[in-house]
Amino acid sequence: MTDELMKTPLHDTHVAFGARMVDFAGWSMPLLFRGIIDEHNHTRTACSAFDVSHMGRLKLSGGDSGALLDRLCTRNLAKPEVGRSYYTHMCNEDGGILDDLIVSRFETHWGIVCNASNREKIVNWINGHVGEMDATLTDETTATAMIALQGPRALALAQELTGIDPATIKRYWFTTHELLDMRITVYRCGYTGEDGLEIVFPSGLAGLIVPRVLGTTDTPHPVIKPAGLGARDTLRIEAGMPLYGHELSEDVDSITAGQGWCVDLETDFIGAAAMRRRKEMGLASKLVGLELAGKRTAREHYKVLSGAEHVGEVTSGVLSPTLGKSLAMAYVSIEHADEGARLEVEFGGKRVAATVVPLPFYRRRKEG
Repeated sequence: MTDELMKTPLHDTHVAFGARMVDFAGWSMPLLFRGIIDEHNHTRTACSAFDVSHMGRLKLSGGDSGALLDRLCTRNLAKPEVGRSYYTHMCNEDGGILDDLIVSRFETHWGIVCNASNREKIVNWINGHVGEMDATLTDETTATAMIALQGPRALALAQELTGIDPATIKRYWFTTHELLDMRITVYRCGYTGEDGLEIVFPSGLAGLIVPRVLGTTDTPHPVIKPAGLGARDTLRIEAGMPLYGHELSEDVDSITAGQGWCVDLETDFIGAAAMRRRKEMGLASKLVGLELAGKRTAREHYKVLSGAEHVGEVTSGVLSPTLGKSLAMAYVSIEHADEGARLEVEFGGKRVAATVVPLPFYRRRKEG
């Protein structure tokens, strides 16, 4: 571990709890604590805490900030509702995805959460399009921390910790709240397929908030356990959630990536014209789910075959702890993307049978 890596406000807590730390997008982050499968299963059955402070947190202020975001984002943000968060993409002129984001409408400004690996790119992209508009971007990443509480017990536990009744917050909405005389923001969202919250607070408050969430090494919280990047990845694959650098990149557009639900082609965002043309011509490929025979895990860039024809490429794979199956997401040619299509994945010269199945692979059980 080099001194050049950035550290989140929870770094020392991770080390104290025995995390295996790794370099992730220039940050020292926990890969795992007790083990990926243990952390995965605990998230599905109880509640895990994930440090997501490495993700970019930006503040866009000024009278033209909404109009600027409406131009840069695939989502229609012309009439935003205060208190709501929107999943969206920012794209280049060719429709290639620069990043996937959560943008949130506060009373006086917009909040933007972007991927750690793309923070500098997104900051430069937004600033490069401000021009004469009344809009000012502030990078609040290192001034704040962010913890995700995820799992079927997350909401009840979050109420104990914050005093907020999460049931009053709809999915993809947020609220601000005073805690320990400091302002925190609580978002009802996550990246695991479970219900839960993401809590943003000033980095200087970490020493007070983190022990409330996790307890201490001597007296850990009886339910909430820390989880690392490994479990975060296996959970999101089961839930069919794309990851930038795997399913999403500048080489693919939002429609091809199966994210058309967050795209309004009636608006004139950057990249819209290219996407409209691509949709009119017909998509060449599509992101699909694959269920593989056996228990071997498909890796990124493994070839997908139909007979002698190379028809696609794996983007992510997992031996699902929840479902007990080998699963993968892959881009395949549109002719082979129908549900039930029989394909094969190449493992070092050997082929494993694969079937196209719907995404997501896993859906949480709804209460009631």
